Amino acid sequence: MLREIHEQPKVIAETLPGAFTKSEEIVRELKKTGVSMVYFTGSGTSYHACLAANYALSTLSRISSTTLPASEFSSWVRETGRTGTAVVAVSQSGESVDVLAAVRSASAAGMRTIGVTNSDNSSLVKQTEFHLLAKAGLERAVTATKSFTATLAAAYTFVLQLAGTATDDSPIAQRLVQSLRSAPDEIQLTIDLVESRITALASKLTEKQLYFILGSGPNFSSALEGALKLKESCNLYAEGFATREFLHGPMQLVDPRTPIFLLQGFQESEQVSQLAKSFLKFGAPTVVIRRKAASSTADGVDTIDVASDIEDVFSPLVYVVPLQLYAFYTAVGKGLNPDSPGKLSKVVR
Repeated sequence: MLREIHEQPKVIAETLPGAFTKSEEIVRELKKTGVSMVYFTGSGTSYHACLAANYALSTLSRISSTTLPASEFSSWVRETGRTGTAVVAVSQSGESVDVLAAVRSASAAGMRTIGVTNSDNSSLVKQTEFHLLAKAGLERAVTATKSFTATLAAAYTFVLQLAGTATDDSPIAQRLVQSLRSAPDEIQLTIDLVESRITALASKLTEKQLYFILGSGPNFSSALEGALKLKESCNLYAEGFATREFLHGPMQLVDPRTPIFLLQGFQESEQVSQLAKSFLKFGAPTVVIRRKAASSTADGVDTIDVASDIEDVFSPLVYVVPLQLYAFYTAVGKGLNPDSPGKLSKVVR
């Protein structure tokens, strides 16, 4: 798992060029009949990648889009003859039974299907009209890390093409494209910035058993993914929430037993500082993950600085890294093997 976390800059650098080219071809074909609605679907880690990609499309275009868990897709989307609807199905292995069932349901309903996978000979590639390949290579750890960021990076290229950003000559559009192309460097910088701090933090909190991770906007998906890593690799109860949504009930559970990770996004420093003070008041160990050089937060908070030169819409690529590392070092500190959680398998069939 640790090796694969460190491989993320390399695999994303290898993924992006081909994904940009392939996405341009796919979107060119889709636009011949028009695209008015996009569904993103996946399971587990891939579902979280779908949420992040969906946020990007909603931010950068006026195309309607939503995300559904693959296991629920056929129950929620049953209409036939829906012209202009596309389904982006994400599966690292390309063999997830639930994702393949969602694709069959979408195809039967007349929707265009795009598979995003790390396996070029998978069932997902064979059963979708179009496909995008991540270049994560073999991922040995059951706890997915590099396949998450690689498939998400590939999905982002599709979003940029569909939104028209990749072919726009405006300064804003060019900045977005360059930001995604620079993501490997930002991820490497983040690893360098956070690893020693994360190692110490995992040691400090090693006895804790209940975690909350809060994020908003693009990093709501990061909060969910971070919580999943703690469940999978550390046998811990962890939940991710949209930041403000946490105040509507779950706040009641906050006490000294519950570390809280706050993912501070762009222009969220004041809100996060106030929330951190509230959590500290109840004795909860509080960690703020924020952009490097962000304004200071409440006294008594542990801060983890990630790379700052990435557009907010793509920030899950860097915000997830400290959460991955924290899950790894916490698992090792507990004497667990994060590569092989006993009750899980790499592919859910």
